[in-house]
Amino acid sequence: MKTEVVNYQLDKQSYNAFVAYPEDQNRPLVLIAHTWAGRDGFVEERAKQLASEGYVAMAVDMYGEGKVGSTTEENQAMMTPLVEDRSKLKSVINAALEKGKTLGGVDQSKIAAIGYCFGGLVVLDLARSGADVQGVVSFHGLLMGSDISETGIKSKILVLHGERDPMVPLEMVDSFQNEMTQAGADWQLHSYGNAYHAFTNKEANDPNLGTQYNEEADKRSWKSMQNFFAEIF
Repeated sequence: MKTEVVNYQLDKQSYNAFVAYPEDQNRPLVLIAHTWAGRDGFVEERAKQLASEGYVAMAVDMYGEGKVGSTTEENQAMMTPLVEDRSKLKSVINAALEKGKTLGGVDQSKIAAIGYCFGGLVVLDLARSGADVQGVVSFHGLLMGSDISETGIKSKILVLHGERDPMVPLEMVDSFQNEMTQAGADWQLHSYGNAYHAFTNKEANDPNLGTQYNEEADKRSWKSMQNFFAEIF
């Protein structure tokens, strides 16, 4: 397996993505959008895992310069400007998509994006932007609504949600489902019982934030993603 860090530009800002390549050529591209902490070891390991399964996996950089936070306060400070400016968020993830298309060994007709926590919001906004990707997968992502492109949502959508996630209450889930239905999207939502926010992250164990690792939900959600990829590709 080959890995590298690739650089791309948007509005004079430099972004640094981590890419893991499989042995085979002409493979699907999977973008990976990080949590509020930035492009850290967690998403880089997911990239390697996806590459081992035959995908060109690109862990994108949403903050620029590969910045990674070390405290809750730093993470919040980096994430909030993009959550409050969804047009900018969509521009950043679409710039990553365009860079991903240029990577060696990528089949440009087969592209998906997955995201964790904040990254779940990112890939859902990629779909809302009308990007021509086959599918997006949100792992315990934030489900706040946003403007949908006049061209509509082209990608299939899979949301993998922790039923006890305090950051995504039932009202937000219901609003998201209504938004997707009204947009005519091909969407599905899997809710894992007794699972909290960040259920895929073995380091997640903060009762104050409502984050907790859940081994069963982690395994089941990855399997659901694999099944989804088998369908869209």
